[in-house]
Amino acid sequence: MNTTRKGNVAEGRVLSALLDAGFDVLIPFGGGLGYDCAYDDGLTIRRVQVKTGKLSKGVILFNTASVTRSGERVGYTGRAEEFGVFCAETDSVYLVPVETFSVHGGWLRVAATKNNQSSGIHWATDYEIRSK
Repeated sequence: MNTTRKGNVAEGRVLSALLDAGFDVLIPFGGGLGYDCAYDDGLTIRRVQVKTGKLSKGVILFNTASVTRSGERVGYTGRAEEFGVFCAETDSVYLVPVETFSVHGGWLRVAATKNNQSSGIHWATDYEIRSK
């Protein structure tokens, strides 16, 4: 599957999960924005940048920055409030606040750590979007 198709699948799954959770979903017109969709939670409108997650060694990894032509990593702070992460291997969607991770990448743990550490772990289940 090429990267455009992967992105389209992720965006469709995030939109579907937000709708299933009972949110009103908004789609922006045109491209070049720092977000792919938005949703109304009844109090505010939250902008969402969609990302495709990849499961590796019990952790879902996803990009948290865009890369300019000069190779500079640009984060989404101020351009989106949340990442909508779709992971095909877990068949789930996660809504992660942008400020949770730096521009160097995001990770959500699905399996226990080898040393059973629990402090400071970003558990995927804590961010999973669930249907109403």
